[in-house]
This record gives sequence, structure tokens and C-alpha cells, in this order.
Amino acid sequence: MALWDKLMGELVDIVEWLDDTNDTLAYRFERYQNEIKYGAKLVVREGQVAVFINEGKLADVFKPGTHELTTQNLPILSTLRGWKFGFNSPFKAEVYFCSTRKFTDLKWGTPGPAMMRDKDFGVVRATAFGLYAIRVKDAGTFVKDLVGTDNRFTLAEVSENLRGKIGLRIKEVMPELGIPVLDLEAKVTELGNRLNELEASRRLAERARVLRAHGPVRAERRDRIRIH
Repeated sequence: MALWDKLMGELVDIVEWLDDTNDTLAYRFERYQNEIKYGAKLVVREGQVAVFINEGKLADVFKPGTHELTTQNLPILSTLRGWKFGFNSPFKAEVYFCSTRKFTDLKWGTPGPAMMRDKDFGVVRATAFGLYAIRVKDAGTFVKDLVGTDNRFTLAEVSENLRGKIGLRIKEVMPELGIPVLDLEAKVTELGNRLNELEASRRLAERARVLRAHGPVRAERRDRIRIH
């Protein structure tokens, strides 16, 4: 029993994430063979959620607070394999902490100018650039669809993809809006609203896609237009 008690004492009894970065969206809690003591304390701080994965499947999502990991608040424990030693034995699960704070002042821009036909100037070239912000709104889907088995998923891994998609979509849509060139700069807010309306209708037609623009990460834009 002494050896078993020693091993049990070495198992983690506090599961938490102290984020000392400013660019981490998700962090996988590191533990040898992912073993966690039954009855351990899960500490989820404000601006975080904790996602439990068992055998590659989403088990549960915990909001901010201190939680005791038992079968009462984590029913999946009662179905986990390897309970030879009863409910005092450790269990295996992957724990991902996701940051739910808003990441702001991220830059986007159109990949080259968009060709537009204007009634006063004929064919003109216009570029758009600005800032956007993102926030994880569905941590379970985020971990399942984007993070995968990455032990640390950073802002850089998603911002490059979003920046390109935002810029490309705006470049495609700008010529469709029909706003006169001279009014574009003054009507940035209207342009943004109309873009959102167009995107909303396009998303309805794309709901069957696995990854969607309104999926696990929400993006917000602040736009500017430049005319060449």
C-alpha cells in the first residue's frame, strides 16, 4: 500500500492554467499519461473555460469557478475505462483550457486592389484594410475542429487564416455593393453593415460546411477603404 499511496500522492490534485502569454487561445494541461486524481480540484479562472476530451470525444465543458472532479459533476467518469481500483483510482482525460477574452487590433487587408466600375470615373482600383477582433464563443467546437491535439494553439495559427479570408471576401463583395467611389470612405459603417447582410445570406447557403465563418471563433471588423 505504501507504493500505491506514493503514486497516488504524485498524481495531480489541482488542474489549472495560469496564462502568462497574450496570444494563447487554447492550452492542453500537461500531465504524464494524462492521469488526474479522482476528486481533484479544477480551477477555471474568469476569461477561461475548460474542455474535457475522453478518447478523442468531447466529454464536458466547465465555466469559470472551482469544480471537484467527481462522477456527480462529470458523469463521463462513471463510464471511463480502467476503474480496477474503484473511485479512488486516477482517470485519464485530456483537459484543454480555452481563453474566452477578446483579442483586438488584429490587422486585415485585401490581397491587392479590387476592380470596380464607377459611373463617374469608369473602372477604378480600390483596396480595403482595417482591424478586427476575435473571441472563442464555442470552446468545445473550437477544440474539436481547430485545436486538435496541439498542446498550445496561438493567435498566429488562426489570425493568418482569418486575415486572408476577410480580405478576400471583402475584395469579392466590394464591386457588388454599388456604392460610388467618392462615397466609400464616408460610408464605411454602411459598407460594413451591407457586408454583414451579404455574409449572413451567404452563410445560410453554406451551413452544411464543417468550418463556417460564424463557427467556433467570432470575428469583428473595423474597415477602411483606399482608392487608387
